[in-house]
This record gives sequence, structure tokens and C-alpha cells, in this order.
Amino acid sequence: MNFDSEVDFQNATEEPQFSQQPASPKLLELLRDIEALLRRPTVATLVPLLPSQLAKNLQQASTVAEDSFKELAAIDLEKISDWELRPARIRVGLSFVGFGALMIVVLLLYLYTLHPQLSTLEQIGKYWYQYIWFVCLGVAGMFVLGREAMRPTSENLPPSHKRRYE
Repeated sequence: MNFDSEVDFQNATEEPQFSQQPASPKLLELLRDIEALLRRPTVATLVPLLPSQLAKNLQQASTVAEDSFKELAAIDLEKISDWELRPARIRVGLSFVGFGALMIVVLLLYLYTLHPQLSTLEQIGKYWYQYIWFVCLGVAGMFVLGREAMRPTSENLPPSHKRRYE
């Protein structure tokens, strides 16, 4: 019996040829197109039904949305550096903390004004899940802010990493 194969595996190192994927549209262009596909028929349907002044305002708002999304689609997300996103991350963290604290105050105000007959333990027992949601929202914001505070500044980075932050 001859088990020797006639194929030479040592010379079979050529890369297979795969077809190239077509270039997909950028994410913001896709968002613009989807929004336009939803907005235009909606505006066309609503304009004949609305009073003239309201229809005019709706068409103007649609035009402003069209222009805004054209400007938005022109942004290249790959060129936005990590350093440019820092203020946005700080604002999001502060928003989480502030909203969580505000909602805890609103919840306490609600409990003490509309349910004064309940003791503190009964209030916590009845509304514990709201407390948990709002505290967790604040803690998430504190994590975002802490992460941002620990992020290295561009002066402390090695030269190989500086281009990501500039």
C-alpha cells in the first residue's frame, strides 16, 4: 500500500485570494440616511394635516435637521482624538452624579410630603429599588469621573502613545 501523497505541502504556502469587501458607509452617513428615510415621509404625511403655521414650522425644522445631519456626516470619527473627548466624558460623569443626587432629593421630598405617615424604615422598605437605582446612577458617574481623573495627561505619556491623545 502506498500512502504517500502526490501533493507537496511544503510549497503550498500561497495566500488564498479572497474577494474584497465593499467599503461600507461611515456610521454618521448611515445615521443621516436612515433619519432622512424616516423623517421625509413623516413630514410629507403630516404637513397636509396640520394648520398652515404649524406645517411651515415643521418644514423649517425638517430643513434644519437636513442641514445639521449633513454637517454631522462630514465628521470623520477616526480623526477625533481621545483628548478631545475628555470634556464630554467629564460632563457625562457629572450629569450622572448630579441626576442621581437630584432624584434622591426628589424621592425624599416625595416621601416626606406625600407619605409622612410612614416611618423611615417603611419608606426604605417600600421604595428601596428607587433608592438603589439613583445611588447606582451616582456611583456610575463617580466611576466615570474617577477613570477620567486617573487617565494620563499628554505630558506624561511616552512618545509612542502621544499621537492617540493629540
